[in-house]
Amino acid sequence: MTDKNANQMWGGRFAEGPDAIMEAINASIGFDQRLAAQDIAGSRAHAAMLAAQGIISNSDAEAIREGLLTILSEIEQGRFTFSTALEDIHMNVEARLKEVIGEPAGRLHTGRSRNDQVATDFRLWVRDQADAAIEGLKALMCALLVQAGTGAEWVMPGFTHLQTAQPVTWGHHMMAYVEMFGRDLSRFTDARARMNESPLGAAALAGTSFPIDRHMTAEALGFARPCANSLDAVSDRDFALEFLAASSICAMHLSRFAEELVIWSSAQFRFVALSDRFSTGSSIMPQKKNPDAAELIRAKIGRIFGANVALMTVMKGLPLAYSKDMQEDKEQVFDAADNLMLALAAMTGMVGDMQANVPVLEAAAGAGFSTATDLADWLVRVLGMPFRDAHHVTGSLVAVAEGKGCDLPELSLADMQAVEPRITEEVFGVLGVHNSVASRVSYGGTAPEQVKQQVAAWQERLS
Repeated sequence: MTDKNANQMWGGRFAEGPDAIMEAINASIGFDQRLAAQDIAGSRAHAAMLAAQGIISNSDAEAIREGLLTILSEIEQGRFTFSTALEDIHMNVEARLKEVIGEPAGRLHTGRSRNDQVATDFRLWVRDQADAAIEGLKALMCALLVQAGTGAEWVMPGFTHLQTAQPVTWGHHMMAYVEMFGRDLSRFTDARARMNESPLGAAALAGTSFPIDRHMTAEALGFARPCANSLDAVSDRDFALEFLAASSICAMHLSRFAEELVIWSSAQFRFVALSDRFSTGSSIMPQKKNPDAAELIRAKIGRIFGANVALMTVMKGLPLAYSKDMQEDKEQVFDAADNLMLALAAMTGMVGDMQANVPVLEAAAGAGFSTATDLADWLVRVLGMPFRDAHHVTGSLVAVAEGKGCDLPELSLADMQAVEPRITEEVFGVLGVHNSVASRVSYGGTAPEQVKQQVAAWQERLS
């Protein structure tokens, strides 16, 4: 379509079309064509409402409906030619509609503006992405639950400062991520509920004098209600920001887990083996098996964080209502959503395939004096020793074990009684790693029975 035709879309205000630089900076069709399905859905709902309200004829509404379905088919089959001169998806669709059905196409825009049109399209798209994130999180959590249930009794080291702290179970560690991703799930669910209001019919900023039915179009598009303020409806991008905020927190959780998988799969740890599907080799070192999928998840997170900051920066200084700055909202959100879904899918695949090295995990669980806290607790519980005194005695016994080059369970009773004469043979019952984890029966603890209860509870919630 020529500049003259594009200028006619604007109306009679402008005598000349934009020059090449203005056209390049103004156009968004290069990225907002992703909103085609949402744009056509919104236009169909709007046309049906206009006819129901007697604002346009039923025959015009039917022509518009059929024309829009034709255009959607062309887009889906890759037969639609997008024009930069027409700026965006809305004007590309409208121009093509005029070519397909003629005069009735000009009545479609009655009672609305591109401002409420784009706000509606974008909300629909982000709502779809929230739904996709929710389903992606559920799939990842189900994969983690399988790992947790299978390894509810496998022991491994629990870390603080990446130093061995206390023994925990594999299932307990997996369930920690289930809890994190469960909160992410709730954030996306909450955000979806808040964004589920329709801007359509807010028009440019003040509503319209036509007797439209905004509740009808809201219902047709699956919204809970129309936005209650027309100024807010066209200028709000909170829904996109909240999606990015939830995505950023979720991405951070994915990155933490990815980091652990990188560490765990190393030759120094050997806690897990990742499948060939999510690993690569080296071009020069034949022994290498690199956890590239985990590393790429860890790296892609920066793009999601960046999108959140970028859109916050775009929006922070904008007066009401619409400003062209807001055209810069979409590329960031599109990129973040794409990378979040890719990271969720890759992590779900890795978790489903990964194999825990149970003997190595158990050996590591007992290293580094990991049952020292169990010894201190025993001194308090059995000997009635104040905890600070028990802490001191245990520290002294750790020093003895270090001097002998052994771990606490390998000390003799005589060694222990040389530090604290009241210690009895009974103490060895708490020093093994399996005894240690079995004793942690407080709610949310690492005891296998607690892990199994949490697995069952989450399986029920997700079903």
